[in-house]
Amino acid sequence: MSRTNDKSGRLLLVHSHFGPAPDLFALAMERNDALLVRERDLSPHLFATARGLITTSHLDQVGFMQFSDALATFMARGGRWFFNGHIMRPFLAGLEPFLPIPRARRTDLTLTRLAEHPIFSGIEQSDLEENNGVAGFYGRGHNPMPQGARAINGIGPDRHPIDWEWTLPAGGKMFSHAGNDIGGMKGPNPNHAIVGPRIIAWTRGEL
Repeated sequence: MSRTNDKSGRLLLVHSHFGPAPDLFALAMERNDALLVRERDLSPHLFATARGLITTSHLDQVGFMQFSDALATFMARGGRWFFNGHIMRPFLAGLEPFLPIPRARRTDLTLTRLAEHPIFSGIEQSDLEENNGVAGFYGRGHNPMPQGARAINGIGPDRHPIDWEWTLPAGGKMFSHAGNDIGGMKGPNPNHAIVGPRIIAWTRGEL
């Protein structure tokens, strides 16, 4: 199947928990090209008509495995996937399970920019370390990087890749954030309001 880089198709937002949609999804729905779907209502054909995909840290990964083939085809078409949370299942070849930081102390939760990325342009990564004065909401470990992925942000003194971007060999891009839903955290930090729209733009192929 040939790869495409056009802007056709919808932004697929997978809502995986009861209650209202996350703020990030509500923001995306202000545009007329986003489709919000409860995970229980997800079907393979929705991947076939999407150009971007955002999943939350509440994703039922066991159930989501049934869409591995549809996901692989979506990526091979040049799709983009923004993944929040801990990888526990190999949805795509090359993915490995989340590695937590054991007995994390405050110094283990420091964040460091490892490579420039448009989602974080102009933002000091250390400014995202705390939410309402508490560290650890951003993440407490990392999803191991597949071969060829690029580390964006590191956590702790060893700078484990808590955020990375991967251009898959067959096509498409995946951004992995190994923590709570980035772009949807509450609190007085104005950077959260900046990051959310950029995540949407990146997933749509605009960044």
